[in-house]
Amino acid sequence: MTRPPTAVQRRIIDAAEPVTGRLTGTESQLAALVKRGLAFRHPRPPHDHFLTPAGHRVREAGPPETVAAPPPPAASGGFAARVGGEESAGDGPARAREVHSAWQGLLELRRMTNPVGATDRPCGWERAHLVRAAALALEAAGHRPAGPEAERGGYRVRTTPQPEAVAVHEPDPGALRGCAETLRQAGWQPSEHTDPRTRERYLLASPRKV
Repeated sequence: MTRPPTAVQRRIIDAAEPVTGRLTGTESQLAALVKRGLAFRHPRPPHDHFLTPAGHRVREAGPPETVAAPPPPAASGGFAARVGGEESAGDGPARAREVHSAWQGLLELRRMTNPVGATDRPCGWERAHLVRAAALALEAAGHRPAGPEAERGGYRVRTTPQPEAVAVHEPDPGALRGCAETLRQAGWQPSEHTDPRTRERYLLASPRKV
């Protein structure tokens, strides 16, 4: 059985940047994480360290034994893309900067982890977090997420029975087509469908592989 991270390693992993997984610590601490396969050292200057997929899984699983579960990232002040339907955490320049920074971080993660540094298609992190990744692409492009009251419009990104696809709902047909174009430019494959019961038009979108 793999030995769990030490308390210090756990704190470093938990403090990693939400999207890119960039780590902060001493050289010896980071080297220890690399040795355990939980981090890797980027070959290009400034040679920052980042979580590997195994490191991301450790962070998302949380500590093996806790008295109370830690608050989710959004509640603890971390960045969370708006999937639609939640209460607004505030708009304006501050939110715009957060979204822009998160999107740029995601593009950097693509460059570091995709073959030949490709940034035009989703990376492994996005395939493991489909709803959050699609929502970030939409919010970064300026689309408006739906509020708690769906009738007011805005996008909503939701899971689907298909393992590699999300559904994007947007009551305005023009805005729905805009969402499709944004996702296409972000490296997703969107297609428009009609719900047979409600006759609502919606998108199915999956990350492009090639």
